[in-house]
Amino acid sequence: MAAPLSHTERRQLIDRLHAERCSCVIRSGTQIRTFRERGVKDLYRLLTEEPELLRGAFVADKVVGKGAAALMILGGVAEVYADVASTAALALFAQYGVGVECALEVPQIINRARTGRCPVETLCLDCRTAEECLEPIRNFIQNNS
Repeated sequence: MAAPLSHTERRQLIDRLHAERCSCVIRSGTQIRTFRERGVKDLYRLLTEEPELLRGAFVADKVVGKGAAALMILGGVAEVYADVASTAALALFAQYGVGVECALEVPQIINRARTGRCPVETLCLDCRTAEECLEPIRNFIQNNS
């Protein structure tokens, strides 16, 4: 297992998230990757195609709802920074002992049209575990790709 990141290393990744206007930045060991897809698509793809990148990683993300939190937990991330995180996401991280820091906690993630709750947040609303969130997320991505 890699040594925990220093405050300066974390800050550099968070700064990169904002400077490059990414959706998320992931550091796994010495490898740093940036992602730009909206929603949970990148996290789902990583979990299903490159799970080793998530294992033990630090993730800096702009918006983390319960679905994104579940995917990160299932991938085995070690630590998360979020500009915005839902209360449900933070509770799920706490349930699994994942270290998380967020700039703003919100009751729920709002959809892009700002007309209601994010669809993935809605799908995961009644799920009690990260594992329970996976199937609804999989169906959502397959039906919206």
